[in-house]
Amino acid sequence: MSEQRFFRFLQERIGLDVDSVGAPMVERALQQRCVAVNASDLHDYWLRLQQSAEEQQALIEAVIVPETWFFRYPESFTALVGLAHKRLAELAGERPLRLLSLPCSTGEEPYSLAMALLDSGMSPTAFHIDGIDISPNSVAKGVQGVYGRNSFRGSELAFRERHFHEFDDGHLLDERVRAQVSLTVGNVLDPALSSRNGDYDFVFCRNLLIYFDVPTQQRVFEVLKRLTHAQGVLFIGPAEGSLLARLGMRPLGVAQSFAYVRQPAATPSAPPPIRRSLPAPAAPSRPMPAAAPVSRPLRQAPVAAPGAAQRESESELLACIARQANAGDSVQARASCQRYLQQFAPKAQVYYWLGLLSDTEGDARQALTHYRKALYLEPQHPEALLHLAMLLAAQGDEAGARRLQERAARAGRESER
Repeated sequence: MSEQRFFRFLQERIGLDVDSVGAPMVERALQQRCVAVNASDLHDYWLRLQQSAEEQQALIEAVIVPETWFFRYPESFTALVGLAHKRLAELAGERPLRLLSLPCSTGEEPYSLAMALLDSGMSPTAFHIDGIDISPNSVAKGVQGVYGRNSFRGSELAFRERHFHEFDDGHLLDERVRAQVSLTVGNVLDPALSSRNGDYDFVFCRNLLIYFDVPTQQRVFEVLKRLTHAQGVLFIGPAEGSLLARLGMRPLGVAQSFAYVRQPAATPSAPPPIRRSLPAPAAPSRPMPAAAPVSRPLRQAPVAAPGAAQRESESELLACIARQANAGDSVQARASCQRYLQQFAPKAQVYYWLGLLSDTEGDARQALTHYRKALYLEPQHPEALLHLAMLLAAQGDEAGARRLQERAARAGRESER
């Protein structure tokens, strides 16, 4: 197919795994650019693309569709505030805190970092934030600092009153916040980034890796690890944690923060405790299969006799699993998962937890079984899809891993819509 050379160009230039976004999306972008430059066909457009750096960037812009908003994953910003004040005390005035948002898209994430730290009482002189994105158009919009309704989501919007001014049909970000952030154009795979190795106390790189193939994911994670200071923290997306343990990183253990730090220099012989930031036991945002909860009536049985232990509620047991896993108590977390499955209807999230426990302990066979059970119950469970893809890739099944990555990317886009 003539499109394959364009797919290879995008993979080599920005690391894009075309299957993750779908070939039809790239094909539509190619047709748009053909019309824009008046190319007679794809062969003619390919020649023009090779001769023009501007057109190469225009094609990248046509393929990239930024999707972001202020204070996305709010638990991460809550965790950052506490960690940042602690890190600032450790630095004892030696230098300001340094933070990186990559990719920064149109600026919502780095500006959210700045607002969170300023609102916590931190002095503007105590920190600075760099934002890097491959899209000049996105960076230019971020520098302008004017945002429409789509950038403000959820019910907690008090920050808009504190930090924005109404401007035409949007909101203009206050200069005090913008002054804390430098936005520039760049590529995570650019060797020039090596000059910043170890620079950053906090690095945010979220929901980028699902668009890469497995080898590119590993390259990007190595870059992120090098950029993060030895005592620094790396924040990633909810579904992107399975590779970090293999690269010497461990979850910080702050629930739903998706924050990782370097492993201690001395590695114990026994498997490390599980301190993954597991999702909170709130009602699932993804649709669950319409299975009859046959065991639920048991919770409405007569009150137990005096002195007998009462049955845990479903929400209490889910919360218990999350606490135990985040505290590193893998034995108790696994026992609680089994207790849940004995008392309640099967739930994909519980099988995902079991897979995560087996995965971290190095039992790939059991992890595969549990992840597949999770996907049987909830076919678009994004974390199970990505973690299973990682295991398949490690076993040499690149085609299977690629198919799962594509499904995970589609599931992520659908949940955000």
